[in-house]
Amino acid sequence: MKFWQNVAAVAVLGLATTASAADTGVHVFTLNLNDGAPKKLADYRGKALLIVNTASKCGYTKQYAPMEQLYQKYKDRGFEILAFPANDFMGQEPGTNEEIRAFCTANYKTTFPLFAKISVKGDGIHPLYKYLTTLPAFSGDITWNFNKFLVDPSGRVVARFGTRVDPMAEEVTKKLEEILPKKG
Repeated sequence: MKFWQNVAAVAVLGLATTASAADTGVHVFTLNLNDGAPKKLADYRGKALLIVNTASKCGYTKQYAPMEQLYQKYKDRGFEILAFPANDFMGQEPGTNEEIRAFCTANYKTTFPLFAKISVKGDGIHPLYKYLTTLPAFSGDITWNFNKFLVDPSGRVVARFGTRVDPMAEEVTKKLEEILPKKG
């Protein structure tokens, strides 16, 4: 992330954490995709999102499979999964962005957006995760890999699911069905 983008993201954190009508939620952030290209989360406006911190060498890495299954089931209805690799828990994501992409593609045939590796906790926490973990209704540190935040089409977080919650669990799919864009 370029310095000015980081400063801009930090500058909006105070505004983004308020529950006002003008709240644009996660849409104020820009992060790099796995290939290094910047991606504005505002480009996902109008879509439901599942934001997940991931790792390739974790006991929960197998969740990539149900994440892809969930993505395939709902992507045509206005749904995206945004995967954010992070090496914050026992070094379970040691690879480079290229190695992570190759791992996900080869082992899980993932097709949802994969972002560049970031930090989701501690002093180096990315502004997106600082925002997510300080929202009044969903506050608290990321506890492990594969924590999940469900975001409605307007960019507001509507649910948080822990590591052990399978992406295809009924509690996830039921909430997702409630927020998917309505067919016109």
